[in-house]
Amino acid sequence: MPAVTAGTVVVFVLILAALVLFATEPVPVDVTALTLLVALVLVDPVTQGMADAGLLAEPVYVLRSPGEDVAAATARGLSGFASSATITVLAMFILSGGVQRTGVVQRLGERVAGLTGDSEGRQVAATIGIVSPLSGFINNTAAVAVLLPMVSDLAHKTRNSPSKLLLPLSYASMFGGMLTLIGTSTNILASELYAEFSGRPFSMFEFTQLGVVVTVVGAAYLLTVGRWLTPTRIEPEADLTSEFGLEEYLTEVVVREDSVLVGKTVSEGLSAVEFDVDVLQLVRDGRAFAEPLEPKTIRAGDVLAVRVDRDTLVDLLDAEGLDVLADVEVTDEELEAPDEASNLVEVVVAPGSRLVGESLAGMAFRQQYDATVLALRRGGELIRERMDDLTLRVGDTLLVQGASESLTRLEDNPDFIVAQEIERPDVRSSKTPVAVGLVAAVVGLAALTPIPIVAAALAGALGMVLTGCLRPTEVYDTVQWDVIFLLAGVIPLGLALETTGGAALIADGVVAASATLPAVAVLGLLYVITAVLTNIVSNNASVVLMVPVAIEVAGKLPGDAALAFVLAVTFAASTAFMTPVGYQTNLFVYGPGGYRFTDYVRVGGPLQAIFTVVTTLGIAFFWGV
Repeated sequence: MPAVTAGTVVVFVLILAALVLFATEPVPVDVTALTLLVALVLVDPVTQGMADAGLLAEPVYVLRSPGEDVAAATARGLSGFASSATITVLAMFILSGGVQRTGVVQRLGERVAGLTGDSEGRQVAATIGIVSPLSGFINNTAAVAVLLPMVSDLAHKTRNSPSKLLLPLSYASMFGGMLTLIGTSTNILASELYAEFSGRPFSMFEFTQLGVVVTVVGAAYLLTVGRWLTPTRIEPEADLTSEFGLEEYLTEVVVREDSVLVGKTVSEGLSAVEFDVDVLQLVRDGRAFAEPLEPKTIRAGDVLAVRVDRDTLVDLLDAEGLDVLADVEVTDEELEAPDEASNLVEVVVAPGSRLVGESLAGMAFRQQYDATVLALRRGGELIRERMDDLTLRVGDTLLVQGASESLTRLEDNPDFIVAQEIERPDVRSSKTPVAVGLVAAVVGLAALTPIPIVAAALAGALGMVLTGCLRPTEVYDTVQWDVIFLLAGVIPLGLALETTGGAALIADGVVAASATLPAVAVLGLLYVITAVLTNIVSNNASVVLMVPVAIEVAGKLPGDAALAFVLAVTFAASTAFMTPVGYQTNLFVYGPGGYRFTDYVRVGGPLQAIFTVVTTLGIAFFWGV
């Protein structure tokens, strides 16, 4: 058993701290990763200085070996930014963004809607059938972000519950991402870590045969047992106002001649009062005005559509000189301004959003986007009052009313995912063959030539810009920077775990605990450990921690089974079904589906157990252990 050094202890303490921070998320995961990186980079030079000053008997070695200078430790600590995995993932985000801008997926969705009709079963099958293969060739988180509006619209238009479709969308994207190397950032990261040990990365279709098996098994589960277990958290409704339970919160009032609001702008009047009220629309002489409303001057006889609870409404009427219009029901149709294509949508706070921890008031949401938040769904909880000071979380779903230009700006903002299709004048349909051809070229070059995947992906990303699929100013918005900084931050952790002997210590523990088990059972145990870890913390962090352990475990068993054990970790880290925080796509659908935390255990738990058996036996069959 390797000796436990001071460096080993330091690394294990940092890992424990990182796991707690990843699981509880007091700060975003990329901030935790960068904090971890800074801590790792500082250990070697600081303790070296203390040793030189006589304050320590010897320095603590974390990212270097005895005899190496401090510069070597610093270089390894910053290697995550220069890692081919980090650069490849960045390029794949750009490629996915180029495909998205052409609108090809939306057009595919329209055809699907025509084929499935209002059959929920056919819609589930179509959702799985589209997202699974698509996730193999564009990043699976990007695939879900693109398909989420299509699937939500399909459910609403056919009066089916979006809850029945969105969880299968997330799960199918995960096992679909295992069809090729480029399906997930986790695969690319695992490939680089394996290359450091073996001298070669995964090929483009290294594990496609097993990916096909788990995709078929996963699809069969979601269409049968999974469909039965998936709850209907959001009842099918005729419109979004009913779905969010706003019937008692939306009303219309008329401004009396003696109203104190006459002559004031909306911002000086109702927006400035202490009441919890939002003005959604102003109707004057039969013409409806939507956002921006704050500069408009209020006149006697104006009809205002407002969001307000009943108790507040009584006080508001007396104080401001307003009368309620009797027998008026404010619906989606009522809120749709006649000259607007669509102005009532669900908007999801995306993972990595800068708005997490902010409030609507603090970010001046209404002023910034000329849009109003009518309600907020957090999992299965609906919030319709006093939302301005509520701290936003990842996965929160906002019901937003605004002009088409406002919603386009929201859709272009990577902090949000707009969960309904909106009309976009800038869809580059003519570039569809070019964008699809560039992705195919990247796959072909990486699979059939000696050109490494990072070079092929960068060339494809550049091609997206040069051919006009993406404008230069749009490139940065296509990248999920939280994932990039997460990768750059956690890669040095894996290096430290290996350098200090920490991976060997964990491997000894795994082998000792399973000394009487056959190798295939040890493989399954490693899958389970990785799967549990991934459902609690980041998938990329779990790969960085477990791939070195997998290689060490394989080295302590008879035969050469390193690839098999690394693949077990890769598949387990890329298929986290049991919690909404286990994988980004699970958070994407958490709010729009109205799910509870326990729904992921209920539907994902059996699927995780099935995948444990299928993946373990599949690896043993295809690669041997």
